[in-house]
Amino acid sequence: FAASAATIVAGTLAERCQMAAYLCYSLALTGFVYPVVAHSVWSPQGFLNAKAVNPLWGVGVIDFAGSSVVHLTGGSTALIATYLLGPRRGRFYDHRGTPLETPKEFPGHSFALQMLGAFILWFGWYGFNCGSAISITGPYQDQIVSLVAVNTTLAAASACVASLVANYIHEERKTGEGSFSLTAAMNGTLGGLVSITGACGVVEPWAAVVIGFVAGLLYLATSKLLVRMRIDDAVDAVPVHMSNGIWGTLVVGLFAAPNRLRLAYGEVGDVGVFMGGNGTLLGCQAVGIIFIMGWVACFMFPFFCLLNYMGWFRAEPVDEVEGLDSRYHQTPKSRDRALEETDTNMFHPSEYGKENHRLRH
Repeated sequence: FAASAATIVAGTLAERCQMAAYLCYSLALTGFVYPVVAHSVWSPQGFLNAKAVNPLWGVGVIDFAGSSVVHLTGGSTALIATYLLGPRRGRFYDHRGTPLETPKEFPGHSFALQMLGAFILWFGWYGFNCGSAISITGPYQDQIVSLVAVNTTLAAASACVASLVANYIHEERKTGEGSFSLTAAMNGTLGGLVSITGACGVVEPWAAVVIGFVAGLLYLATSKLLVRMRIDDAVDAVPVHMSNGIWGTLVVGLFAAPNRLRLAYGEVGDVGVFMGGNGTLLGCQAVGIIFIMGWVACFMFPFFCLLNYMGWFRAEPVDEVEGLDSRYHQTPKSRDRALEETDTNMFHPSEYGKENHRLRH
Protein backbone atom coordinates (compact mmCIF):
# COMPACT_ATOMS: atom_id res chain seq x y z
CA PHE A 1 0.00 0.00 0.00
CA ALA A 2 2.87 2.36 0.77
CA ALA A 3 4.38 1.64 -2.65
CA SER A 4 1.01 2.34 -4.30
CA ALA A 5 0.90 5.81 -2.73
CA ALA A 6 4.38 6.56 -4.10
CA THR A 7 3.70 5.29 -7.62
CA ILE A 8 0.64 7.55 -7.92
CA VAL A 9 3.01 10.52 -7.81
CA ALA A 10 5.40 9.01 -10.35
CA GLY A 11 2.85 9.06 -13.16
CA THR A 12 1.95 12.69 -12.60
CA LEU A 13 5.57 13.84 -12.91
CA ALA A 14 6.39 11.76 -15.98
CA GLU A 15 8.71 13.12 -18.71
CA ARG A 16 10.25 16.00 -16.73
CA CYS A 17 11.33 14.84 -13.26
CA GLN A 18 14.87 13.82 -12.30
CA MET A 19 15.55 10.26 -11.18
CA ALA A 20 17.04 11.56 -7.93
CA ALA A 21 13.74 13.28 -7.12
CA TYR A 22 11.83 10.02 -7.60
CA LEU A 23 14.09 8.27 -5.13
CA CYS A 24 14.00 11.10 -2.59
CA TYR A 25 10.25 11.66 -2.54
CA SER A 26 9.57 7.90 -2.48
CA LEU A 27 11.70 7.63 0.65
CA ALA A 28 10.01 10.64 2.28
CA LEU A 29 6.47 9.60 1.37
CA THR A 30 6.73 5.94 2.35
CA GLY A 31 9.03 6.49 5.32
CA PHE A 32 7.46 9.50 7.03
CA VAL A 33 4.13 10.60 5.53
CA TYR A 34 2.29 7.36 4.80
CA PRO A 35 3.08 5.63 8.12
CA VAL A 36 1.53 8.49 10.11
CA VAL A 37 -1.63 8.38 8.00
CA ALA A 38 -1.91 4.59 8.13
CA HIS A 39 -1.36 4.53 11.90
CA SER A 40 -3.92 7.27 12.52
CA VAL A 41 -6.69 5.58 10.51
CA TRP A 42 -5.97 1.85 10.70
CA SER A 43 -4.13 1.22 13.96
CA PRO A 44 -6.29 0.55 17.07
CA GLN A 45 -4.10 3.19 18.76
CA GLY A 46 -4.78 5.74 16.01
CA PHE A 47 -6.86 8.75 16.97
CA LEU A 48 -9.08 8.35 13.89
CA ASN A 49 -9.58 4.59 14.07
CA ALA A 50 -13.17 3.36 14.39
CA LYS A 51 -12.13 0.52 16.72
CA ALA A 52 -10.07 2.68 19.06
CA VAL A 53 -10.93 2.73 22.76
CA ASN A 54 -12.20 6.30 22.42
CA PRO A 55 -12.85 6.87 18.69
CA LEU A 56 -13.35 10.36 17.28
CA TRP A 57 -16.85 11.57 18.30
CA GLY A 58 -17.64 8.02 19.35
CA VAL A 59 -17.53 6.82 15.72
CA GLY A 60 -14.10 7.29 14.09
CA VAL A 61 -13.07 7.14 10.45
CA ILE A 62 -13.91 4.09 8.34
CA ASP A 63 -11.70 3.27 5.37
CA PHE A 64 -11.99 -0.37 4.42
CA ALA A 65 -9.17 -0.61 1.88
CA GLY A 66 -7.53 2.79 1.43
CA SER A 67 -9.49 5.50 -0.40
CA SER A 68 -8.08 8.01 2.06
CA VAL A 69 -5.01 6.28 3.47
CA VAL A 70 -3.51 5.29 0.12
CA HIS A 71 -5.16 7.21 -2.72
CA LEU A 72 -5.83 10.56 -1.09
CA THR A 73 -2.31 10.56 0.34
CA GLY A 74 -0.73 9.80 -3.04
CA GLY A 75 -3.06 12.08 -4.99
CA SER A 76 -2.50 15.06 -2.68
CA THR A 77 1.25 14.58 -2.94
CA ALA A 78 0.96 14.41 -6.74
CA LEU A 79 -0.93 17.71 -6.88
CA ILE A 80 1.70 19.51 -4.79
CA ALA A 81 4.54 17.99 -6.81
CA THR A 82 3.18 18.81 -10.27
CA TYR A 83 2.25 22.34 -9.21
CA LEU A 84 5.83 23.04 -8.09
CA LEU A 85 7.47 21.14 -10.94
CA GLY A 86 5.58 22.91 -13.71
CA PRO A 87 4.17 21.56 -16.99
CA ARG A 88 5.98 19.62 -19.66
CA ARG A 89 7.64 21.74 -22.33
CA GLY A 90 5.16 22.72 -25.01
CA ARG A 91 2.10 21.59 -23.04
CA PHE A 92 0.71 25.01 -22.09
CA TYR A 93 3.43 27.44 -23.25
CA ASP A 94 5.55 27.82 -26.37
CA HIS A 95 9.36 28.01 -26.35
CA ARG A 96 9.20 31.74 -25.55
CA GLY A 97 6.97 31.17 -22.53
CA THR A 98 3.87 32.58 -24.19
CA PRO A 99 0.66 30.80 -23.15
CA LEU A 100 -0.88 28.69 -25.90
CA GLU A 101 -4.51 29.39 -26.78
CA THR A 102 -5.20 25.66 -26.90
CA PRO A 103 -3.08 23.35 -24.70
CA LYS A 104 -1.12 20.83 -26.73
CA GLU A 105 -2.15 17.23 -26.26
CA PHE A 106 0.58 14.65 -25.54
CA PRO A 107 -1.11 11.36 -26.46
CA GLY A 108 0.35 8.06 -25.30
CA HIS A 109 2.20 5.97 -27.83
CA SER A 110 0.11 2.79 -27.42
CA PHE A 111 -3.58 2.48 -26.56
CA ALA A 112 -3.14 -1.29 -26.51
CA LEU A 113 -0.64 -1.06 -23.65
CA GLN A 114 -2.84 1.49 -21.87
CA MET A 115 -5.81 -0.86 -22.02
CA LEU A 116 -3.67 -3.76 -20.86
CA GLY A 117 -2.46 -1.71 -17.91
CA ALA A 118 -6.01 -0.66 -16.99
CA PHE A 119 -7.23 -4.24 -17.01
CA ILE A 120 -4.23 -5.40 -14.96
CA LEU A 121 -5.01 -2.70 -12.39
CA TRP A 122 -8.69 -3.65 -12.33
CA PHE A 123 -7.79 -7.30 -11.80
CA GLY A 124 -5.26 -6.42 -9.11
CA TRP A 125 -7.86 -4.30 -7.32
CA TYR A 126 -9.66 -7.46 -6.23
CA GLY A 127 -6.55 -8.37 -4.27
CA PHE A 128 -6.30 -4.79 -3.02
CA ASN A 129 -9.88 -4.65 -1.75
CA CYS A 130 -10.73 -8.26 -0.97
CA GLY A 131 -7.34 -8.76 0.65
CA SER A 132 -8.11 -5.93 3.06
CA ALA A 133 -10.57 -8.28 4.77
CA ILE A 134 -7.37 -10.02 6.03
CA SER A 135 -9.11 -13.39 6.46
CA ILE A 136 -11.79 -15.36 4.62
CA THR A 137 -12.30 -18.08 7.25
CA GLY A 138 -13.53 -16.06 10.24
CA PRO A 139 -17.17 -15.40 11.18
CA TYR A 140 -19.03 -13.72 8.32
CA GLN A 141 -15.77 -13.10 6.45
CA ASP A 142 -17.06 -14.94 3.38
CA GLN A 143 -20.01 -12.54 3.19
CA ILE A 144 -17.73 -9.52 3.57
CA VAL A 145 -15.25 -10.64 0.91
CA SER A 146 -17.96 -11.54 -1.61
CA LEU A 147 -19.65 -8.16 -1.08
CA VAL A 148 -16.31 -6.40 -1.58
CA ALA A 149 -15.72 -8.19 -4.89
CA VAL A 150 -19.22 -7.41 -6.20
CA ASN A 151 -19.04 -3.74 -5.18
CA THR A 152 -15.59 -3.36 -6.72
CA THR A 153 -16.87 -4.70 -10.05
CA LEU A 154 -20.05 -2.61 -10.09
CA ALA A 155 -18.37 0.68 -9.19
CA ALA A 156 -15.64 0.25 -11.81
CA ALA A 157 -18.10 -0.63 -14.58
CA SER A 158 -20.48 2.18 -13.63
CA ALA A 159 -17.68 4.76 -13.61
CA CYS A 160 -16.39 3.55 -16.98
CA VAL A 161 -19.79 4.02 -18.64
CA ALA A 162 -20.43 7.37 -16.94
CA SER A 163 -17.07 8.83 -17.98
CA LEU A 164 -17.28 7.47 -21.52
CA VAL A 165 -20.79 8.80 -22.18
CA ALA A 166 -20.23 12.14 -20.44
CA ASN A 167 -17.07 12.75 -22.44
CA TYR A 168 -18.93 11.95 -25.67
CA ILE A 169 -21.73 14.40 -24.82
CA HIS A 170 -19.25 17.11 -23.82
CA GLU A 171 -17.27 16.76 -27.06
CA GLU A 172 -20.40 16.69 -29.19
CA ARG A 173 -21.75 19.90 -27.67
CA LYS A 174 -18.36 21.60 -27.87
CA THR A 175 -17.25 20.60 -31.37
CA GLY A 176 -20.38 19.18 -32.99
CA GLU A 177 -18.91 15.69 -33.15
CA GLY A 178 -18.34 13.35 -30.22
CA SER A 179 -15.98 10.41 -29.80
CA PHE A 180 -15.87 7.42 -27.50
CA SER A 181 -12.56 8.10 -25.76
CA LEU A 182 -10.63 5.08 -24.52
CA THR A 183 -8.67 7.34 -22.18
CA ALA A 184 -11.87 8.59 -20.56
CA ALA A 185 -13.14 5.04 -20.20
CA MET A 186 -9.91 3.71 -18.69
CA ASN A 187 -9.33 6.54 -16.25
CA GLY A 188 -13.01 6.63 -15.37
CA THR A 189 -12.76 2.96 -14.46
CA LEU A 190 -9.78 3.63 -12.22
CA GLY A 191 -11.64 6.53 -10.62
CA GLY A 192 -14.52 4.20 -9.84
CA LEU A 193 -12.15 1.69 -8.29
CA VAL A 194 -10.59 4.38 -6.10
CA SER A 195 -13.99 5.68 -5.00
CA ILE A 196 -15.26 2.27 -3.86
CA THR A 197 -12.05 1.25 -2.12
CA GLY A 198 -12.91 2.86 1.22
CA ALA A 199 -16.55 1.76 1.25
CA CYS A 200 -16.45 -1.59 -0.55
CA GLY A 201 -17.20 -3.62 2.59
CA VAL A 202 -19.88 -1.40 4.13
CA VAL A 203 -22.26 -0.36 1.32
CA GLU A 204 -24.95 -2.20 -0.63
CA PRO A 205 -24.38 -3.10 -4.32
CA TRP A 206 -26.88 -0.50 -5.55
CA ALA A 207 -24.89 2.16 -3.71
CA ALA A 208 -21.71 0.96 -5.40
CA VAL A 209 -23.30 1.70 -8.78
CA VAL A 210 -24.19 5.23 -7.68
CA ILE A 211 -20.74 5.80 -6.18
CA GLY A 212 -19.02 4.66 -9.37
CA PHE A 213 -21.27 6.73 -11.60
CA VAL A 214 -20.48 9.92 -9.70
CA ALA A 215 -16.78 8.98 -9.67
CA GLY A 216 -16.69 8.80 -13.47
CA LEU A 217 -18.18 12.28 -13.76
CA LEU A 218 -15.91 13.62 -11.02
CA TYR A 219 -12.80 12.31 -12.78
CA LEU A 220 -13.81 13.99 -16.03
CA ALA A 221 -14.64 17.33 -14.39
CA THR A 222 -11.41 17.43 -12.37
CA SER A 223 -9.29 16.50 -15.38
CA LYS A 224 -10.69 19.37 -17.42
CA LEU A 225 -10.35 21.75 -14.46
CA LEU A 226 -6.62 20.98 -14.16
CA VAL A 227 -6.11 21.73 -17.85
CA ARG A 228 -7.95 25.01 -17.49
CA MET A 229 -5.71 25.88 -14.50
CA ARG A 230 -2.64 24.88 -16.58
CA ILE A 231 -1.59 22.20 -14.13
CA ASP A 232 0.05 19.36 -16.04
CA ASP A 233 -0.84 15.87 -14.83
CA ALA A 234 0.69 13.47 -17.34
CA VAL A 235 -1.55 10.50 -16.49
CA ASP A 236 -4.51 12.18 -14.74
CA ALA A 237 -3.46 10.75 -11.39
CA VAL A 238 -4.82 13.73 -9.44
CA PRO A 239 -8.38 13.42 -10.84
CA VAL A 240 -8.32 9.65 -10.42
CA HIS A 241 -6.73 9.36 -6.99
CA MET A 242 -7.14 12.64 -5.13
CA SER A 243 -10.61 13.69 -6.28
CA ASN A 244 -12.02 10.20 -6.05
CA GLY A 245 -10.06 9.53 -2.87
CA ILE A 246 -12.00 12.40 -1.30
CA TRP A 247 -15.27 11.15 -2.78
CA GLY A 248 -14.53 7.57 -1.73
CA THR A 249 -13.96 8.70 1.85
CA LEU A 250 -17.13 10.79 2.01
CA VAL A 251 -19.40 8.10 0.55
CA VAL A 252 -18.93 5.99 3.68
CA GLY A 253 -20.67 8.75 5.62
CA LEU A 254 -23.45 8.82 3.00
CA PHE A 255 -24.16 5.18 2.11
CA ALA A 256 -22.74 2.95 4.89
CA ALA A 257 -25.44 0.38 5.71
CA PRO A 258 -26.09 -0.68 9.34
CA ASN A 259 -25.96 -4.43 8.68
CA ARG A 260 -22.81 -4.17 6.56
CA LEU A 261 -21.06 -2.02 9.16
CA ARG A 262 -21.98 -4.50 11.87
CA LEU A 263 -20.46 -7.41 9.96
CA ALA A 264 -17.22 -5.61 9.12
CA TYR A 265 -16.65 -3.44 12.21
CA GLY A 266 -19.01 -4.59 14.92
CA GLU A 267 -21.07 -1.91 16.60
CA VAL A 268 -20.43 1.57 15.17
CA GLY A 269 -21.93 4.75 16.61
CA ASP A 270 -23.46 5.97 13.34
CA VAL A 271 -24.31 4.94 9.78
CA GLY A 272 -24.55 6.68 6.42
CA VAL A 273 -26.77 9.78 6.17
CA PHE A 274 -28.87 8.22 3.39
CA MET A 275 -29.26 5.08 5.50
CA GLY A 276 -30.70 6.83 8.55
CA GLY A 277 -27.55 8.26 10.12
CA ASN A 278 -27.29 11.54 11.99
CA GLY A 279 -24.22 12.86 10.14
CA THR A 280 -21.62 12.06 12.80
CA LEU A 281 -19.93 9.44 10.61
CA LEU A 282 -19.93 11.86 7.67
CA GLY A 283 -18.31 14.49 9.89
CA CYS A 284 -15.62 12.04 11.00
CA GLN A 285 -14.88 11.18 7.37
CA ALA A 286 -14.51 14.88 6.57
CA VAL A 287 -12.11 15.31 9.50
CA GLY A 288 -10.06 12.40 8.15
CA ILE A 289 -9.81 14.09 4.74
CA ILE A 290 -8.70 17.38 6.29
CA PHE A 291 -6.11 15.66 8.48
CA ILE A 292 -4.59 13.66 5.62
CA MET A 293 -4.41 16.56 3.17
CA GLY A 294 -3.05 18.85 5.90
CA TRP A 295 -0.36 16.39 6.98
CA VAL A 296 0.69 15.74 3.38
CA ALA A 297 0.88 19.47 2.62
CA CYS A 298 2.83 20.31 5.77
CA PHE A 299 5.48 17.68 5.04
CA MET A 300 5.67 17.35 1.27
CA PHE A 301 5.36 21.00 0.18
CA PRO A 302 8.57 22.06 1.98
CA PHE A 303 10.20 18.82 0.88
CA PHE A 304 9.58 19.45 -2.82
CA CYS A 305 10.61 23.08 -2.39
CA LEU A 306 13.90 21.83 -0.96
CA LEU A 307 14.40 19.43 -3.86
CA ASN A 308 13.79 22.29 -6.27
CA TYR A 309 16.20 24.57 -4.42
CA MET A 310 18.91 21.88 -4.51
CA GLY A 311 18.43 21.45 -8.27
CA TRP A 312 17.34 17.82 -7.88
CA PHE A 313 13.75 18.19 -9.04
CA ARG A 314 13.30 19.26 -12.66
CA ALA A 315 15.25 17.58 -15.45
CA GLU A 316 17.44 19.64 -17.78
CA PRO A 317 15.69 20.96 -20.92
CA VAL A 318 17.95 18.96 -23.24
CA ASP A 319 17.15 15.78 -21.28
CA GLU A 320 13.42 16.43 -21.56
CA VAL A 321 13.69 16.81 -25.32
CA GLU A 322 16.01 13.83 -25.76
CA GLY A 323 13.97 11.61 -23.42
CA LEU A 324 14.67 10.73 -19.80
CA ASP A 325 15.04 7.01 -20.48
CA SER A 326 18.13 7.52 -22.62
CA ARG A 327 19.54 10.09 -20.19
CA TYR A 328 19.04 8.27 -16.88
CA HIS A 329 18.83 4.61 -17.87
CA GLN A 330 20.99 4.38 -21.00
CA THR A 331 18.24 2.73 -23.00
CA PRO A 332 19.04 2.17 -26.68
CA LYS A 333 17.47 4.56 -29.17
CA SER A 334 14.54 3.35 -31.21
CA ARG A 335 15.19 2.17 -34.76
CA ASP A 336 13.42 5.21 -36.24
CA ARG A 337 15.42 7.62 -34.06
CA ALA A 338 18.69 5.91 -34.97
CA LEU A 339 17.88 6.10 -38.69
CA GLU A 340 16.90 9.76 -38.30
CA GLU A 341 20.24 10.59 -36.69
CA THR A 342 22.07 8.56 -39.33
CA ASP A 343 20.35 10.51 -42.10
CA THR A 344 21.21 13.79 -40.39
CA ASN A 345 24.88 12.89 -40.13
CA MET A 346 25.25 11.69 -43.71
CA PHE A 347 27.00 13.81 -46.37
CA HIS A 348 24.75 15.99 -48.49
CA PRO A 349 25.02 14.77 -52.14
CA SER A 350 26.92 17.89 -53.17
CA GLU A 351 29.35 17.44 -50.29
CA TYR A 352 29.81 13.81 -51.27
CA GLY A 353 30.81 14.88 -54.77
CA LYS A 354 33.38 17.38 -53.46
CA GLU A 355 34.84 14.76 -51.11
CA ASN A 356 35.05 12.18 -53.90
CA HIS A 357 36.79 14.68 -56.20
CA ARG A 358 39.32 15.55 -53.45
CA LEU A 359 40.18 11.88 -52.88
CA ARG A 360 40.71 11.22 -56.60
CA HIS A 361 43.24 14.05 -56.81
